[in-house]
Amino acid sequence: MKKSIITFAILSAIPMFSQVAIGKSSTTAGSNVSLEFYDNADNKKGIVMPWVSTVAGNPVAYNATTGAGYRGMQGTVVDGTIIFDLSDKKMKYRKAGNWFDLTGSPTFPLTVQDANNNNVVFTQFNTIDSSLQDNAREQESAKAAIGANGATDTTAGILVLTDTDKAMVLPKVASPHLNVLNPAPGMMVYDTASRQLAVYNGTVWSFWKP
Repeated sequence: MKKSIITFAILSAIPMFSQVAIGKSSTTAGSNVSLEFYDNADNKKGIVMPWVSTVAGNPVAYNATTGAGYRGMQGTVVDGTIIFDLSDKKMKYRKAGNWFDLTGSPTFPLTVQDANNNNVVFTQFNTIDSSLQDNAREQESAKAAIGANGATDTTAGILVLTDTDKAMVLPKVASPHLNVLNPAPGMMVYDTASRQLAVYNGTVWSFWKP
């Protein structure tokens, strides 16, 4: 599951029970925050969701012997799970037992502007280079559980926030489509300029708001 596995595997050496702040000079997270990232005005980084292949809407099961489905997920997938689906290159979240698209369905050819305001034309989704994980099989137990129930939580997921009265604050980036120069497929941030959730599918940014 790419770089996020490496990052979160480091965090998963032991369950964590208190609020966590990453990339901050000091822990300034509020009392209702489980996980918060560097969020100064100069931030140009986001977080990358796990890369997962799905078949017929369900994650591929991992086979520890053959390695088949090693981009898949272990156990029962719960509502609230967010992934980057390699099968169709879309960000998805789980709700009421089904996957919902966060990316949208762009019509090709698609023209977007780069950071220098130059037009870039896409005739199809960019090819995702998955070589970083092709021969890297995750440990089935790799997991970081943050919150009061971290030591006993059994939810399937690489990063699980167990508190019922706290939430994660996404990295805050102003106009990520202009300022994140090399976004990774599956990246997610909060766009402070448009006040929208922004996700990147390897080709284009999609922006969501209520």
